[in-house]
Amino acid sequence: MTGADLQALLREKWGCSYDVQLRRRGDRVVLLVMWRYLEQPSFPLSEAEYLARLESVMAHLQAWGVWETVQREIEATRQKPRVGKAVVIPLNLQGVGERASEWLL
Repeated sequence: MTGADLQALLREKWGCSYDVQLRRRGDRVVLLVMWRYLEQPSFPLSEAEYLARLESVMAHLQAWGVWETVQREIEATRQKPRVGKAVVIPLNLQGVGERASEWLL
């Protein structure tokens, strides 16, 4: 899977290439689907920068073994990103190994 696959999933679900971010909240890591999107004139990233961000996020999701869970959560959610309110997808990183420790320290 690639960043382009994540972009396709976002476009299929919501019709836009929404920004995504990994964030630490307390002792947990979440994937945020933000309200800003690539097709928006005021979006701060170029298409190349956006795709590079998606590639980075996908690399982490795959290394942690949670990509399939994220995919199911996006497909199943009834929420939609809107101004000031991201869609929050909690990631279960228990037992993932050393790669997760960079976020949990």
